[in-house]
Amino acid sequence: MAGPSGDRLIRVDMGNQTVTIEPFPDEWKMLGGRGLSAKILLAECDPQCDPLGPDNVLVIAPGVLAGTAAPTSGRISIGGKSPLTGGIKEANAGGNPGQDLMKLGYRAIIVKGQPADTDVTFALDVTAEGASVIENPGAKGMWNYALIDYLAESYSDKASFISIGPAGEMQMKGASVACTDQDARRPARHAARGGLGAVMGSKGLKYVSIEAGGSRVRQPAEKKDFAAMCKKYTKGYLDGPQMFKYGTSSITSVANMLNTFPYKNRTEGQSPDIKTLDGKNIVESFESRGGGMHNCLTGCIVQCSNIVHDADGNYKTSALEFETLTLLGSNCAIESWDDVADLDRLCDEVGLDTVETGAAIAIYMDSGKMKYGDAEGAKKLLAEIAEGTEVGLAIGNGADATGALTKHHRVPTVRGQALPAWDPRPLKATGLTYASGPMGADHTAGLIVNPGLPEEEWVRKSQEVQMVNAVCDSSGFCQFLQPTLDDIRAFYGAFYGEEISREQIGDQAWQILSDEWEFNERAGWTKIDPMPECIKKDPIGPANLVWDVSQELVSQVYERLEASEELFTSKAAG
Repeated sequence: MAGPSGDRLIRVDMGNQTVTIEPFPDEWKMLGGRGLSAKILLAECDPQCDPLGPDNVLVIAPGVLAGTAAPTSGRISIGGKSPLTGGIKEANAGGNPGQDLMKLGYRAIIVKGQPADTDVTFALDVTAEGASVIENPGAKGMWNYALIDYLAESYSDKASFISIGPAGEMQMKGASVACTDQDARRPARHAARGGLGAVMGSKGLKYVSIEAGGSRVRQPAEKKDFAAMCKKYTKGYLDGPQMFKYGTSSITSVANMLNTFPYKNRTEGQSPDIKTLDGKNIVESFESRGGGMHNCLTGCIVQCSNIVHDADGNYKTSALEFETLTLLGSNCAIESWDDVADLDRLCDEVGLDTVETGAAIAIYMDSGKMKYGDAEGAKKLLAEIAEGTEVGLAIGNGADATGALTKHHRVPTVRGQALPAWDPRPLKATGLTYASGPMGADHTAGLIVNPGLPEEEWVRKSQEVQMVNAVCDSSGFCQFLQPTLDDIRAFYGAFYGEEISREQIGDQAWQILSDEWEFNERAGWTKIDPMPECIKKDPIGPANLVWDVSQELVSQVYERLEASEELFTSKAAG
């Protein structure tokens, strides 16, 4: 039975493999994605629980506007207690599952419990009629691409999938959750950060299938206004600069110039291999190899995802992004973007976060266990992850685990999670996001690429961009569309047929962060600056930059500032 809006929640108990479907609470109608995940986790998950035990809760939640005609609005959030940080985590992904779930009227899937028999491989099938847990022993241990090929034999060609690779099944802390894209259903869109693939694996859940069939897009209350808004917003974006026209790989040279293209386990901020790692090489390869830019989900107008082919014109991976070129490339002193593309494909296959994995391999190299730049050795390491060797397990469990195995001193993590490419030493306001944010070291939680920003503006800028991104990740909009809070509240208003004020959307933004901070406080986090010693002591760049931001400034981010005009007009950035 559905609630007033017809929307529903799917609850799954993996202890006895049962499913119940209940009405979606009407008071939550403005919550989706990250905000909904935070609300559910704070209410239903013990923050002190073992992240890989039966008491953790896995939340799969599309954004509020997913399944509608709003442009580039179909993203999905995967949430739970992170096995890496020990705090709350939301990882966001593209692909079609978010669109399909919302077209069917499912606002979230909440997974609890753990099967008694861990050798059985389970899946969740979702259709318009309901959902059920099934056994699928043939899927056990499969790499992600092979899994989707295998599932194509028994599901319709319109089905989309959420899956984990061997790393998730083995409950490795760096494991990601894959979503299939709209082109050939490639499992290349990953909710990567925080190890939530391990949480899914701990539930005994190998994949979720969503059969949306010919379901219509969700209908707004104010159809004419909503359609006009979609048309105007799309035209405005397409007529604008389109800074992600060639994806994030195109910003490598800018990051290198800003000393935030880490080299050799972050001992330097610039790479001597910038020419061979520059994302423009990928674009230039399209003419001779094929491939090109595409949209990862139905209704996307950004089209930031590159399809990368090998020298023979065969599909290799998508998308090869800036973070991957940095962490698996420059940070490991691997020179060729082609080798990084191979490593990216292996991570997608095994089901690993490229940021966490690249950081772990760089630590392994820095410790002297492998030569810097050994691309073939790195590929073999990733294969070992699926085999469960000692070194493979360490790499798969992330940077901290690799540091512990090698007893190496330089481990650039914040709250147990590897730093992303954007370095906090030249980007102090971004560093404040890493130090104070409920997600730990995650650039998608609030990125500020402005090395010249005055110190007196760091706290406000970090707090405001964290608020904007929290709402963006709840809306279903992609951060690369760069919506503002004013944009989002306007879309919400037209969809639900009611005025959404600046005060309401600002309060929602702060409430999301507050819910997440409260969860983390109950889990044992403190507000002491968690930046690692190597970032405080190892200088980079000609100015010998280190993390030297005071604890006082870190603490100020937790206190809500009076809203400025910029809070509502600043664009999401990640």
